[in-house]
Amino acid sequence: MSCCCGEDCRPLGFLLGLPFAFVSLLLSVIGVFIWIVGLALTCICPCCLCATIIVELALSLIKAPFSIMKWFTSKIPC
Repeated sequence: MSCCCGEDCRPLGFLLGLPFAFVSLLLSVIGVFIWIVGLALTCICPCCLCATIIVELALSLIKAPFSIMKWFTSKIPC
């Protein structure tokens, strides 16, 4: 017996994942500000390795909403 009577449950998972997506959207906005500051630091001192690491961290924060929604909907068994 299937959990959704043969229907696809992924829209339900999308709705359940919206609060997590909202939090990750806030993190991505913070990531944009970190990215701008890190990019400016990289332009000022290109030999500074920590600025490059900060920019990479900011890019992962910017991509967080998409990663979280894909992960959450993939965990639904239907």
